[in-house]
Amino acid sequence: MKTPKRLQPLLAEGLIDEVTRQLMSGKEATVYLVRCGDEIRCAKVYKDLKQRSFRNNAFYQEGRKVKNSRQARAMEKGSRYGRQMQEDAWQSAEVDALYRLAAAGVRVPQPHLCYEGVLLMELVTDSDGNPAPRLNDVELSHELALEFHAELLVQVVRMLCAGMIHGDLSEYNILVGSAGPVIIDLPQAVDAAGNSNAGTMLERDVANLASYFSRFAPELASTEYGKEIWQLYQAGRLNLASKLTGRIETEHHIADVGAVLEEVKLALQAEERRILYQGG
Repeated sequence: MKTPKRLQPLLAEGLIDEVTRQLMSGKEATVYLVRCGDEIRCAKVYKDLKQRSFRNNAFYQEGRKVKNSRQARAMEKGSRYGRQMQEDAWQSAEVDALYRLAAAGVRVPQPHLCYEGVLLMELVTDSDGNPAPRLNDVELSHELALEFHAELLVQVVRMLCAGMIHGDLSEYNILVGSAGPVIIDLPQAVDAAGNSNAGTMLERDVANLASYFSRFAPELASTEYGKEIWQLYQAGRLNLASKLTGRIETEHHIADVGAVLEEVKLALQAEERRILYQGG
C-alpha cells in the first residue's frame, strides 16, 4: 500500500521496514500494521486536533504535569506554541500511561516508541495469531461475559492501584486477545489523585462495562462495582486482593437545611466582597 505521510519519517529513519495495511480508524487515530524486521507491530497515527472528538478536553487534562512554566503559560493562552505543546502532551500521555500500566501488570499493548506523532506498539493477536478483534465484535455467552467482566474489573483495580483511570473505557477500546481482554486507547487517561473528576470517570468506566456485559449476563445491570471500588480507594483500602461484591451500603442522613443555607449566605457574601474589591 502507499505509505501514509505521517509514517514516512519512520521508514526514512529505519524504525519500520514496511507498512502492510490499515488496521482500523477511530475518533482519535488511525492504526496501521507495520513490519519491523521479522515482527509485525501497530503504528498508531494520531489525528489532527481539529479532527478529534476529545480535543484535549480540560476535563481530562486537569492534574497533568507540564515540563516547565513557559509551556504552561503558552498552553493557557492557547498560542500556536501552546497548542503544539498540548498536542505533544496529549500524545505522550498515552505512551507514559502504557509504560506505567504495563509495569503494574495491566493488560495493555507494550509500547515501543513515539516518534513524530506516531506511537509504535505491540500488535495484540487472537489465539490464531490474527489481529485481535474489539470486544464489541465478539459474540459472548453468558459464562464468557461474566468471565470477561470479572477480568476487566481486576484490570480497572490494577490501574487504580497504579494511580490511573482510563477515562473512556468501553467495548470499543478493549481487544479480545489470546490471553483475554486487553485495554487500549489511553491518551485521555487521568491521574486518580490529581484530577477532581477522577471518581466520576472511574464510576462511568465501570458502569460502561456493566451496561455492555449485561446484554449477555443481565444480573450485572444492577451492580455497583464502580462506587464500591472508588469508596475503597478513597478509604485507602483498595488493593489487588480486595474482594468486590458489586454492592454498597447507602447511608441515609437528614439534610441540615439551616447549615446549607448558611453556606450559601457565606458564599454570596464572599462573592460580593470580591466584586467590590475588583471595582475598587
